[in-house]
Amino acid sequence: MMSFLGRAVTGLISTFVESAEELRIHRTRVLLSLVGVAIAVFALTTVLGAAAVAQQALNESNERNSGRPAMLSASVYSTSMDGAVPDPSRMTEAWRTVVARHDIAYETRVGYGALTAQFVDGATPVDSTIVDADYGTMHRTPMQEGAWFVEGDVDRLAPALVVNVPFWQDLGSPSIASHPTVELRGADGPVTAVVIGVVRTSDFETYPRSFVLADAVERLGLVGAGTTNGYQYEAWVPTEVADALVERVRSELQAAAPGMQADVYRQDYLAWEGGDPLLVLKLVVAGVAVVILLLGALGLVTISLVTVKYRIREIGIRRSFGATSGRVFFSVMMESVVGTAVAGGIGVALAIVAVKSPLFEQLVGQGMVEDFPPFPIDAALIGIASSVLVGALAGLLPALTAVRVRVIDAIRF
Repeated sequence: MMSFLGRAVTGLISTFVESAEELRIHRTRVLLSLVGVAIAVFALTTVLGAAAVAQQALNESNERNSGRPAMLSASVYSTSMDGAVPDPSRMTEAWRTVVARHDIAYETRVGYGALTAQFVDGATPVDSTIVDADYGTMHRTPMQEGAWFVEGDVDRLAPALVVNVPFWQDLGSPSIASHPTVELRGADGPVTAVVIGVVRTSDFETYPRSFVLADAVERLGLVGAGTTNGYQYEAWVPTEVADALVERVRSELQAAAPGMQADVYRQDYLAWEGGDPLLVLKLVVAGVAVVILLLGALGLVTISLVTVKYRIREIGIRRSFGATSGRVFFSVMMESVVGTAVAGGIGVALAIVAVKSPLFEQLVGQGMVEDFPPFPIDAALIGIASSVLVGALAGLLPALTAVRVRVIDAIRF
């Protein structure tokens, strides 16, 4: 048994050595045929790597809008026609009780209202989102300047504001380190707020917008009564327990608000995503790469057939000295496999360098990706496997041609 394994391993190694030597001898012709294979593998692997970055960018964009998976959204409202609004303090207390009972680490209130800010050109109503400090983590809020709220900001005598770029520009784009202030109109008179951060926004957002902590709104009366229409409550929970928590949280909030209607549901993108939005692009580019691979394989077949024709005498001598047809077949085919494997490895290496370059990440991520994924291992494996497969297919016909050579005819050739 050991001797059989030894012979098998020795034969395999010697075949690889022979294949490498033949590639070295015919390197010019082989190199020309392998360029197309390397380019195809580079294109195929690059698009798979770029798709991972694009997918991450899409996921992070969804998380900014609807929250990280799994994001539960809860609201309590009246079903009567009188338009009654649940008491915010009472419902917040009930919500915090639910959060503590289920050991939820991240939760926030979300409300909407309008702050009146005093800019150089006059007082301007500013759409504002009323949140708790966890909102920034739960929605992966991107910061351009400064920082998001922390728990200690609740105790500030001057309320903290996080604003968007247009708001910041209306203030004159001051340095956040200088603690710029803006005057707001509160229920009891003017209130001076401190801008602690600027949220990164798209170029299409041209109107000022701000985020303010819910506790500051309630303490200082920054938003008038009834303008928020009550809070919406959000909780970031593990995906494996999300469905069970939906029903439990709904029933507990319902019990805490008799006469009201409690509604709890998942709002993150995984709850409604119907498929891969990048699938069409992946298929188109992968199809182009496959065509290039096939063209590279066709060129490799042509080169291999010509090479085998010039090696007929060599093959006949090897057969006369006892080389089996299987050994000859495997040796000729492995020349193509080894060549395309090397070309595939070069293509994969170039793809990794390209995809992980800062310029490429900036181009695909558009500055909106925080957690760039590592280069996908499956993309590298697919690139290498496809190059080996092409080599095997391209070497099959020349190998069959070599096996069918008659020894006596080959020696006379």
